[in-house]
Formats: sequence, C-alpha cells, structure tokens
Amino acid sequence: MARLVATLGGAGLLRPAPGTWGSAVVLPLALLGPLPCLALSLLLTLAGFWAASRVLTEDEDPGWFVVDEGAGMLLALAALPVPTLAGVALAFVLFRLLDIAKPWPVSWADAQPGATGVMLDDLLAGAIAAAALVLLQATVPGVIG
Repeated sequence: MARLVATLGGAGLLRPAPGTWGSAVVLPLALLGPLPCLALSLLLTLAGFWAASRVLTEDEDPGWFVVDEGAGMLLALAALPVPTLAGVALAFVLFRLLDIAKPWPVSWADAQPGATGVMLDDLLAGAIAAAALVLLQATVPGVIG
C-alpha cells in the first residue's frame, strides 16, 4: 500500500520524467476548485510522509516516489480561483520549473534529511508557484482565468 501511495497509483513508474507524470496526474483535480485542492494537498502530504517512512531509506529520493510532486502541484492549483486551461498550464509549468531548478529555499528544503527533504522541497515549490499565480492575478486581473 505504501508503494502505491508513493507512486501515486503507478504514475511514478512511467518513463520518461516520472516527476512530471506525478505532477500531471493530479491536474484534473483542479476542476474541484481551490479549497478541495488545498485539502487534497494536505492529504497527499500526510500520506507522503507515511509512505516515505515505509519505502525509503534515510538519504533516498528515488524518481518513482512522486506523491510529493502531487502534493506540491495541488498546492499550486489551489491558487487558481477558477480552473482555466491557461491557469492550470501556467501552474504546471511554474511548479515543474521550480521543482527542477530548485532555487532557494527549495534547494534548502531538498537538502534536509529523510522524508522531510523529500516532501518539503515540492511543497515549497508548490507554495512559491501558488504565490506567483496570486501575484500575477493581482497585478493583471483575468490573465489566467
């Protein structure tokens, strides 16, 4: 069961780029709206910590462990007041760029040991993407939805 959670139902086993697949698999959940996305992000975060404690060693962050990407992506999607194609696409691109490039503080979080580092870097990437989306909507109303 922990491996099923860790791979988001097998999305982490897809190639190439399992992290991208793990992020993409939750995109349809944007249709539920901001609060459900936020609640699901919390649920995946808790499930991710649970799964990590069962399937990972202390310094391991394998590509197939993608529940963290799902949680971070949902956090970014929670910033969209209305899920439009443009908004979801922008949230996806921002989140993936931050997750891959790992600017500070994402890089700091990634360096933390164990499940904390595995989960926290994606949550910070999602939070930064969400903040960027909120700022964009505040400065250019209607640009993404």
